Amino acid sequence: MRVMRAEPSRFAEMTARSVGAVWRAYDLQLTTYAALLGAVGLVMAYTNSVESGKPILDNGSVFPRALMWSGLAMVVFVIATLFDYRWLKTLRWPIYAVNVALLVVTWLIGDGVGGSARWVSVGPLQFQFSELAKILMIAVLAGYLGARESRLDSLASIVGACLLMGPPVFLVMVQPDLGSSLVLAAILAGMLFMSGASLKWLLAIAAGAIAAVPVAWTYVLRDYQKDRVLSFINPTTDAQGSGFQVLQSQIAVSSGGVFGTGLTNGTQLRGQFLPVQESDFVFAVLAQELGFIGAIVVFLLFAALIWRVLASAWKSRDPFGTLFGAGLATMILFQVFVNVGMVIGILPVTGIPLPFITHGGASLVSIAIGLGIVQSVNIRQHRAEW
Repeated sequence: MRVMRAEPSRFAEMTARSVGAVWRAYDLQLTTYAALLGAVGLVMAYTNSVESGKPILDNGSVFPRALMWSGLAMVVFVIATLFDYRWLKTLRWPIYAVNVALLVVTWLIGDGVGGSARWVSVGPLQFQFSELAKILMIAVLAGYLGARESRLDSLASIVGACLLMGPPVFLVMVQPDLGSSLVLAAILAGMLFMSGASLKWLLAIAAGAIAAVPVAWTYVLRDYQKDRVLSFINPTTDAQGSGFQVLQSQIAVSSGGVFGTGLTNGTQLRGQFLPVQESDFVFAVLAQELGFIGAIVVFLLFAALIWRVLASAWKSRDPFGTLFGAGLATMILFQVFVNVGMVIGILPVTGIPLPFITHGGASLVSIAIGLGIVQSVNIRQHRAEW
């Protein structure tokens, strides 16, 4: 009887130790930084709703949709954390096939603005599969490169990774969505570099991509995309046309000063001078209303989040976990750099969203899935000495 009484207590003790080990492996800092950035996004959605003149809880208002997508993002984050990430390695080829199929469906029947096909509408819901493709391709490449860890100096492995990314990049480009296709290319470059692939071959491929720019300019880019590049070089040449967004965003950013004009007090927004202020140019709203101090705080939050993602990648004893973290960190960093760069006029307008802050459910939910997978790696593959 004494032995029978001891067994439940021993089981309870082992369970408590297991739960404690999982909790210690969970990166609370990563979740905190992501939550704070999500809160900033909700604040920006609120101020955009107020300045649009619509009631805050109106169906067409930005704020209630932002609340809905934030709630969904939290749910998928928890699900992705509880999901055993190792299944992603096993199922990477079916995942790749589903990813390509979703992009083909978007190309064939998708809706968009100005003749584009960027999302699939199902009743009142819209699904932008190019955002999901970023996370799915990080998982596929992490599985592919992780399985070839000892052969990444070979040109064949590098070319294989490029061929894997080729169809998704092409299918996103023809939607057309230049911004997302550039993000996919950046993910590929970042993961190859972080995997330790031969720098000689990476530089050769980069040189080939640069040499192909004239061909892309002539046969791939559409007229409005060319206008964006030309207006970036000299926005004043068409101040009422292609250069209008950049000039207005620069005015908004510069007028914010050190401490900003205050929430819902953006002059460019009230007069509706700044187009797509809730999405592509939301950073201009943030910089004007929260000022230089607010922008710096947001940059620090992004830096802290990327640091925690990379720290999680380094802790993983599984090459998949290391490479997935590297890909996710590359994606977030690239999108922040390009979005802010286009708002302040140092990069062409490409339509790349600012993670967590740009209004758009697909981007937020996709990043939540990625961060959940990183946490799944944390609690299943970690070094106790860290």
